[in-house]
Amino acid sequence: MPSPIRHILLDRDGTVIVERHYLADPGGVELYPGAGQALARLVRAGADLYLVTNQSGIGRGYYGEAEFQAVQARLLELLAPFGAPITATAHCPHGPDVGCDCRKPAAGLFARLAAAYHLDPAATAVIGDKASDIAFGLGIGSPCTILVTTGHGQHATAALGLPALTEPWRKLADRRPDWPHVLAHDLPAAADYLLTSSRIIAPAAP
Repeated sequence: MPSPIRHILLDRDGTVIVERHYLADPGGVELYPGAGQALARLVRAGADLYLVTNQSGIGRGYYGEAEFQAVQARLLELLAPFGAPITATAHCPHGPDVGCDCRKPAAGLFARLAAAYHLDPAATAVIGDKASDIAFGLGIGSPCTILVTTGHGQHATAALGLPALTEPWRKLADRRPDWPHVLAHDLPAAADYLLTSSRIIAPAAP
């Protein structure tokens, strides 16, 4: 029997918040419709939430760590009324040519969180809008990777050769090695899949 999912790793831009090109202004932080409610539902079901995000704008000199943290603070502020706390955020500040071990799809961000919060990859779901998010999830051994079609998701769907999505979510059969386990319209649809699957989310402790 597979382990129930207890941890959910979320990409940020294009998944939880509306994609902006190199977002550095807290005023530009906008939750996707239903995102706060969806994350709150997962928390109530017993999951803990983490953000894993590539922030090459820092390495490229487009904005600094302070601007990134200001955006993060605004995101947490927007999520607070829903009861959807983010346990921790891990970000890669490097450009794509640095060769670091933390830029997704490399596993460094997961290693950092796993060491601090005792995360089990077999009990971890990964949700994102890019092929690199899915490769990251597959690389750490996640049994449940979900590609959402918001943000860059439509491009990723086409690039991976995935079938067109005609329902809120679809579990993919006969998967290619680089395919996600599930294709979902958006974060609320991804949450619906997680919450309706018989093996996802451990019940909250009494």
